[in-house]
Amino acid sequence: MKITILQRDIVWASPAENVRRADMAIARLPKTDLIVLPEMFSTGFATEPEGIAESEDSETLAWMRRTARLCDCAIAGSIAVRSDSEDGAPRYFNRFYFVKPDGSEIHYDKHHLFTYSGEHLRYTAGQQRVIVEWRGVRFLLMVCYDLRFPLWSRNHEDYDCTLYVASWPTPRVNAWSALLRARAIENQCYVAGVNRVGTDPNCEYCGGSAIIDPYGRDLAVCTMNEEDAATAEIDMEALSAFRQKFPVLKDRDELTINVSR
Repeated sequence: MKITILQRDIVWASPAENVRRADMAIARLPKTDLIVLPEMFSTGFATEPEGIAESEDSETLAWMRRTARLCDCAIAGSIAVRSDSEDGAPRYFNRFYFVKPDGSEIHYDKHHLFTYSGEHLRYTAGQQRVIVEWRGVRFLLMVCYDLRFPLWSRNHEDYDCTLYVASWPTPRVNAWSALLRARAIENQCYVAGVNRVGTDPNCEYCGGSAIIDPYGRDLAVCTMNEEDAATAEIDMEALSAFRQKFPVLKDRDELTINVSR
């Protein structure tokens, strides 16, 4: 299983331009099984989604389906989505899509909304963790601020790799790097963390995207402050052997979390 992370500079509130640029980057990639894009990769991190959020049947999602089919790989990343309630009231979600080549998709709605920036004032929090299986690997889907909450990411021996997509600002990038490694070590899993670079109306971003093994070691990293891509291979036999030899997860505290598959 090969995973490729795409560290992108995102043009503010311009889905068509961001998709066009992502297309160009993907065309240069070697063969891979999974491509992961950052949080709100089509618009930038919009805490005021009115006029920016896309529909549930957006052209961005259609592009993800086309790209997955053409590249014969899964493609993942989050989008600001408007999904109205039954009475027509607007609701917004920070929605992490995982799209397969056959066009099927599963999504996770960000649970921990970033109150510091007011994300919770406009968006609706998801209430379920989501795990998706792809080519023999079980992926847990997480978005940005979720990284700070280890209980939400706890491995109940039900996943092998966590995907974190983010718009994590430069002043806190050391926390991003440390927490990615902590989540990998404590959960005996691979971690792929994809952060953006560039600026938006509120923040500056420097990346720090990486694929990390269960020992907390870097398998692949993107260059800081640049658009970049990095690919690493997930070794499921090595992961299984490590878990059998050193069965840390068997001694975990049992706490109930809703999981959707």
